[in-house]
Amino acid sequence: MTDTTPYDALIVGGGPAGLSAALNLGRSLLRVLVIDADRPRNAATLTSHGFLTRDGVPPHELRRLARAELAAYPGVEIRSRVRVLELSRDGDGFTAAIGRTAPTEVASAASVLLATGLRETLPDVPNLRGYYGMSLFSCAACDAWELRGRRLALIGETPDLADRARLIARWTDSLTVFTNGSDAVTAVQEAELAAAGVDVRRARIAELVGDRGRIEAVRLDGGSVVPVDGGFVRPEWHNDLSFLRGFAPAVDAAGHLVVDGEGRTDVAGLYAAGDTAVPGPQQLIVAAGAGARVAGAMVRDAAGVSFTH
Repeated sequence: MTDTTPYDALIVGGGPAGLSAALNLGRSLLRVLVIDADRPRNAATLTSHGFLTRDGVPPHELRRLARAELAAYPGVEIRSRVRVLELSRDGDGFTAAIGRTAPTEVASAASVLLATGLRETLPDVPNLRGYYGMSLFSCAACDAWELRGRRLALIGETPDLADRARLIARWTDSLTVFTNGSDAVTAVQEAELAAAGVDVRRARIAELVGDRGRIEAVRLDGGSVVPVDGGFVRPEWHNDLSFLRGFAPAVDAAGHLVVDGEGRTDVAGLYAAGDTAVPGPQQLIVAAGAGARVAGAMVRDAAGVSFTH
């Protein structure tokens, strides 16, 4: 374990937000260290959508292209397949213990950007993972175009399920909501959805039926089978801040970090961008934009200036 010369910025997370921030910080002549555990939430997704000039690119390819671009900036270093095991305050800056399961490196930095993304818990449905990212997705804005006009399922157990159903119904006239035995949809909401042509099934899901990741039907307890051609899942998202030691930035009711309009948390020198910050999960292009915006704020703060343009 060795101490290193302090970095200007430590970025925790190597997704679109973190890599975009690293690019802009590197171009501003800051010395940057990116720590990437290489466990992105979209690892199951074959292609990503909605990213201008990169529509349809696999997420891993987008990350590869970003890293290749960052290689041109000598001030940017990337550590892969390691994590920040502990992050603590050190005077006006921060100290990070880095490694896989035990610390193998200690790095200090004047500022830190948290771009760790979120962890997700899928509904408790047998064999759901076998279809997730191939014919079942979590982001309507990202994947609904490819499923337009088909018989779709929406599986979830959260209070916002009816609102998500209204959104997804823009892309299909045949939508079935599966609450998997939960009371996620109220009786009033069910009546409203029925009036809009959306069916609600409250029974628990016995299994998903299909082949090689392509869903064909949802089988419910009791034996009824609902044919579908694809659909969406509403995961529950979690922000893991357990590696923070001795300080606790403010979070909202959903656990997302509360930031100002430029990504500053209520802890001096600590910033957040991407899914980890309010308002939560976003498209890749939105996360990348947030990383660039927060990087600008970090550069201005390091220079001690307050203008925004």
